[in-house]
Amino acid sequence: MVARRQVGLLVLAAALAVAGAVALESCAGRGGTADVGAIARERGLTDADIVAAVKTYQPTGRLDEYLMFSSGGHGGQVLVIGIPSMRLLKVIAAFTPEPWQGYATGADEHREMMRRARVAGHDITWGDTHHPALSETDADYDGQFLFIGDKANPRIAVIDLRDFETKQLVANPNMGTDHGAAFVTPNTEYVIESSQYAVPLWNEYADVDRYQQEYRGLVTFWKFDRQRGRVDEAASFSIELPPYWQDLADAGKGPSAGWAFINSFNGEMATGGIESRKPAFEAGASQNDMDYLHILNWQKAAQVAATPGRARMQRGQRVIPLRTAVDEGLLFLAPEPKSPHGADVTPDGRRIVVGGKLDPHVTVYAFEKIKQATEQRAFTGNDAFGVPILDFNAVIDGQLEVGLGPLHTQFDGEGNAFTSVFLDTKVVKWSVEPLQVLDEIGVHYNVGHIAVAEGDTKSPDGKYLVSLNKWAIDRFSPVGPLHPQNFQLIDLTGEKMQLLYDMPIGVGEPHYAQIIKADKLNPQLVYPVGTSPGTMAQARDAVAGGQERIERRGNEVHVYMTAIRSHFNPEHIRVRQGERVVIHITNIEQAREATHGFAIAKYNINLSLEPGESQTASFVADQAGVFPFYCTEFCSALHLEMAGYLLVEPRG
Repeated sequence: MVARRQVGLLVLAAALAVAGAVALESCAGRGGTADVGAIARERGLTDADIVAAVKTYQPTGRLDEYLMFSSGGHGGQVLVIGIPSMRLLKVIAAFTPEPWQGYATGADEHREMMRRARVAGHDITWGDTHHPALSETDADYDGQFLFIGDKANPRIAVIDLRDFETKQLVANPNMGTDHGAAFVTPNTEYVIESSQYAVPLWNEYADVDRYQQEYRGLVTFWKFDRQRGRVDEAASFSIELPPYWQDLADAGKGPSAGWAFINSFNGEMATGGIESRKPAFEAGASQNDMDYLHILNWQKAAQVAATPGRARMQRGQRVIPLRTAVDEGLLFLAPEPKSPHGADVTPDGRRIVVGGKLDPHVTVYAFEKIKQATEQRAFTGNDAFGVPILDFNAVIDGQLEVGLGPLHTQFDGEGNAFTSVFLDTKVVKWSVEPLQVLDEIGVHYNVGHIAVAEGDTKSPDGKYLVSLNKWAIDRFSPVGPLHPQNFQLIDLTGEKMQLLYDMPIGVGEPHYAQIIKADKLNPQLVYPVGTSPGTMAQARDAVAGGQERIERRGNEVHVYMTAIRSHFNPEHIRVRQGERVVIHITNIEQAREATHGFAIAKYNINLSLEPGESQTASFVADQAGVFPFYCTEFCSALHLEMAGYLLVEPRG
């Protein structure tokens, strides 16, 4: 290993020497500082800084080896970040209108998608995205789809990675909020969404005084139809859970395939109420030494849900009652360290790792021991709702002290695990077998989740880890009291972990991320002319060049329009006040990046039309006047000339 390090240093020295020579030659006579060493001294850079810079620098045109999909937090979107460059490549619009992409800002298909995702009768135009999940085949990322949950509302978004666009929003009618969302089963049979804060399940309203009687948790298994690329709500089902506050989830793989594991806290069933002199939730929900890990046989539950009379319809969703879940052996509990935030299945599927924020240990559960205990009914008793409780000492492999506030664990392909430690603000590397700490690295600051390259799969790559830190404090230039989050890239390839890069995230509070090898993705660069992104098929009202026209149908005016550099056809749309205007517009370009926008002043219409895309926007021309429309995407030297007029004649 020492010899390898010496070779590495020699290679680095040679590279820096070559870089210095090139810089010297290119800068000679131009007044620039050419010597690499002089630049480093001038900027106060250490050898470690230079090594980190070399490891992350991507010359122009060089593509990243990995892409990271991160939640966008309160922005309601998904961030796509290149690794190792840590460049923000895209923001995928998911739950929040996004004008640049024309998402939910005028297109009829987006309006319908948002309508179907209404919650409690309200339009929801924001989200709190937490946990993205890449689709899997045989417990490996396949690069086809991405799912993400909206904690606040609660909803699931389905994103097609052929074009990195959201295709479906699904609202859960029986949850108050979610947190364990989204996670997928090993072949993406189901997308898992578990609730967070318990609410009345079977009734619309119940006072907190009836918390234990009326309030319940829930886990929903959304059936995913891969051929359609959509969640099949009719084939989905839920399981009623006790009124603990469920948290993160993970699905088993290998020997544990067919099972799912969900953290929970507030096993105390505290109801808060500072105003009535009851303990606040932070105290009331943290009194016990242990909380409960939920262990669910989802494969058997799917069979039970499909059996007539075993599930109950509630607000249009099939729900397996808690009593049925217990009687059918679908749900078991195991004590876990208090206030847990992470239930992570090892790559071989043999163990589940839990970190409790108020316990300095990671706890490693052995699935074989869990399975044996459930089969032999080796329980220490039942909870207040009759759910069997497994003996803690009988189902664990052991515990390892890693520091104050362990949270989330990821894995490499060499038998090692990496755990974020919130209070000690560090990442700890440890071996799963035997249990021992190998290394640790400080991060800045208050790390929540972490992501390792392919670290949620059966065959992790290791190599890179990203620490998703909640605070930045002094890492970046001050921009007011609201600071950015801080993503830190860490190199895992050496004997010691090395911090390579700090990336400010100023668009929300990201929570969780997954990292996929870039060559697993094969996105389209243009659509075939006339494609509807919603269906990824030919749009019914697509317009080909030469077929532009305006048709009147009673009180509706249908405009069949094309966009190409640098004009719309037609450029004049004449309607009468009160008529419904339906614009079918197709970008007939086939050149890469030849995107056009389409916006109508004062009518709240803004579309983004990628090459080949066809969209429809409809509205009532309720205001008489002259309204310019124009291309919002700078597309050519004559971009400003790409415009037209909507002429709305007043009622006469």
